Parts: sequence; C-alpha cells; structure tokens
Amino acid sequence: MARLREAMAAGGCDAFLADHAELIAWISGYTVSETLYRAVIVPMKGGPCFVLRSIDAGPCRAGVWFDDVATFDDHEDPHGAVADALAARSLAGARIGVDPLSYGHTVATAQRLAGLLPAACFVPLPGLSDRLRACKFADEIDAIAAAAAIADRCMLGLEGHVHPGQTVREVAAMAAAAQLRLGADDGGPGPILVSGGHGSGGHVDFLHGSGLDRTLTPGDILHVELTPRVGNYGARLMRPVFVGDPPAGAAETFSRLEALQDRQIAAMQPGALARDVDALLRTAVLAAGLRADYGNVTGYAMGLYARTPRPSDFSQSFHPAAGFVLEPGQVFHMYASARGVAVSETVLVTDSGPRRLTACPRRPMHGA
Repeated sequence: MARLREAMAAGGCDAFLADHAELIAWISGYTVSETLYRAVIVPMKGGPCFVLRSIDAGPCRAGVWFDDVATFDDHEDPHGAVADALAARSLAGARIGVDPLSYGHTVATAQRLAGLLPAACFVPLPGLSDRLRACKFADEIDAIAAAAAIADRCMLGLEGHVHPGQTVREVAAMAAAAQLRLGADDGGPGPILVSGGHGSGGHVDFLHGSGLDRTLTPGDILHVELTPRVGNYGARLMRPVFVGDPPAGAAETFSRLEALQDRQIAAMQPGALARDVDALLRTAVLAAGLRADYGNVTGYAMGLYARTPRPSDFSQSFHPAAGFVLEPGQVFHMYASARGVAVSETVLVTDSGPRRLTACPRRPMHGA
C-alpha cells in the first residue's frame, strides 16, 4: 500500500481505481475473474473497497485483509456499482488514478465511468499496475521459490518414465498429477509437446505448439515446460526429454545453449541494462549459427499470476530495445531455444547478483 500511495501522491490523486487482475490480487489477497467488471478502490487515507459480483462476495471476504466489500447482482451495471461506491466514499468529484494500460481498463470502461462521474478527474498512471510489483517482497520470493521447487521435482520425476508408445497426453497427465501432489495451485503443467526434432528448422514454433495426442517414437525430443504456481505465484522451467537415443547433435546444441545462457544469467547484476543482458545470449546464438534469426524475447518478468487473460508477463522483458535496469527483488523467466531444444530457469536478482530459484540439473532429461 505504501508503494501505491506514494505513486498516487506523485500524481496528485485522492484515490486509485485498480482493475488490473494482478494488481487487484497484490493489493487485496484475492483474485477473481473478469466475467463482469470488478475493481478495488484505494483511497489516499483509509482502507480499500472491493467492488464485485455478489456471488463472489463470500470468497472475497474470506480472502481480503480489509472489511469493505461492495457488491452488485448479475443483472445490475458493474460500472454503476463502482461509481456508486466511489460516490458513497465522497470520491465522486475526486482525482482518481487509473492505469490506461490495464487490460481491465478498456476504452468502454473509461468512457462509461467518465459518464457516470462527470465531476471526477481521472488521472492516467500508465503501467503503474505492473511497475509497482516489479521488485518482489520476501514473502513473494518465498512463494516463487516454492513453485520452483515443485518444477524441479516434477521435471526430475519424468526422467525414466517417458517411453516410446506413450502419448504426449499421458506424459502431461503425469506432470499435472505430480504438480498437484507436490502442492501447486493447479495441475496445468505448461506446454508439453514433441519439438519437431533436432535441426528441423523450428527454433520457437514448438515452444507454444500443441499435439497432446501424438504418440512418442524413438528419437523424439519432448519439449517440457513446467509452470507451477503456489499462492498464485509462479515459476517456470524448460528442459528437453530425449525419448530413446537423441538425434545426432541434439545434446551438443543443448550444451552450447546452456553455456551461452550461463553467461547471460551471470550478467544479471543490479544496475545491468536489460538490453545488454539480452545481447549476451541473442548475439552469441546468432553468431554460433544456432539460429538464423531471433524474433522472441530471451526472458520476461515472473511473479503473481491472477485470474488474467495473459499467461506471461512482458511488462519487463529482455530484447534489443529493453531499456529497464535490473534491481534486487526482480524475478525473471530466462529461456533459450534452438534446433528443437530449449532450456530455461527462474532467476532472482539479489543485491549480490543472480540466483537461480529453479535448481534442476542443467542437462537434457532422458525418458528411459
């Protein structure tokens, strides 16, 4: 709250209207879907107010740390309920901060609220919803570390249990069940699919592909990305799983990627410029001829994942134009891929340098 109110004061705001899913969860401790508009009102003084559907009031009250919860029924106007809640708290004519980059704050929402509250002044604070949460508190880091430990154990648990004749779906089911047993919020393991094979020309296509009903055959490279969450805080981990003997050159490609990424991770020191960290991997991969082009980022922010439309947080990501500076408390998913194999880690920036939160051995997994 202190971080938020400092930003509100800098913008001359009397209140802030949070409608960004992760910021709502970060402020309140409760996450809810965007089935209908919902928001948290944060005044400069006093406690917040959560405005949401009446059907969600019980779980909300059980999850938040404050008492003020205002509700509306499904046939009522959600924006009208938020406007009424602001008016009831003497904020109808206030300077109200909003984040126009929040995916909850659509053009329609902005226009509707302006029409309902003509005396209010809506103050744009673009990107605040992500910026406030960039450097994690100790309890947030603990939750991410717990998720990382689940990813490590789940990945190692696949080794020796992936055989020709199985379907990818069966492997994904093993991973999902393991994550749940180990304490993850849900079983969604992340993308698991056959990469297409070493040297197939696909450097990134397999990262977000599909094919759960594919039957594994000897020589396949199974791409496994694990994305467990604990208390809505996530960690991520990628490794290739070789099904039988790996294709020629696949292990060497992994070793080269691993060495290049090691250099990149070592450079993740406080004060480092993100685009310089990115270049250490990007330019080296291209110079080594491992890829002909490099269109994707080499890492992105990790942390809180609420009931949100985005599966990855690119508010801070590593690419040639990335201008942000690394700070202690930031957590990133750093990944490298080429020729059908990929490796990734969840990395914390500390005062003394980078620390891998994922600790799985940096090698390919062997299915059998």
